[in-house]
Amino acid sequence: MRDTFQDELDQVGNQLVEMSNLAGSAISRATTALLDADIQLAEGVITGDAVLDQICSDIEANAFELLARQQPVATDLRIVVTALQMALDLARMGDLAAHIAKIARMRYPEQALPQPVRPTILEMGQEAQRIVAKAGSTISARDSERAHELEDDDDLIDVKHRELFRILLSSEWTFGIESAIDVTLLGRYYERFADHAVAVARRVIYIVTGERHPMEYPGATSTSVTAEPIGLDVPGTDAER
Repeated sequence: MRDTFQDELDQVGNQLVEMSNLAGSAISRATTALLDADIQLAEGVITGDAVLDQICSDIEANAFELLARQQPVATDLRIVVTALQMALDLARMGDLAAHIAKIARMRYPEQALPQPVRPTILEMGQEAQRIVAKAGSTISARDSERAHELEDDDDLIDVKHRELFRILLSSEWTFGIESAIDVTLLGRYYERFADHAVAVARRVIYIVTGERHPMEYPGATSTSVTAEPIGLDVPGTDAER
């Protein structure tokens, strides 16, 4: 019975790594579609979001089945519930990549981005892809130290987000309100994408060490541990691609 339960947890872990790979591919392709006004690439990101949503639904169904059939408690319950939360974070990242692609599609055949913001958006897209790859590797390797690094890694996205606002508010911005709205939304989408990747990393830390992060578990402290540390036993998978 215990071996069966562990096998099912392994399957969920593999699905989470797959979701992180898909989210990384989506944000990379959405950024390219945005910069190159590539309508086919944008459409691919938008339609491909359904794959992430389906995997999330599968994980949700598996989690509820595990809860009903195995009735896990303490650490096992923590793993199942936290894995479900990670799936929701990763699905939301796919949604955000699709939102970026929809702006590229909406402005096609025109370029969605005025020249002054293109370098900043490119950097945000590259950093978002790197962050989700790192989040995926923390799931695969159960690496809490690497997960802790992500707390600082999304700072660059925040810096670039503020940089966009400086450009928009400068006297040199002559591209109109509509374009400014697009850029404002895009900055927010990239920022939220990175935030969800950090949330995934925090959940990995919780699974591995039992350490709660106050932002993910309101009312908790970093030392409020209720069960012994344990890892989500997931076979190694290279999430960085």
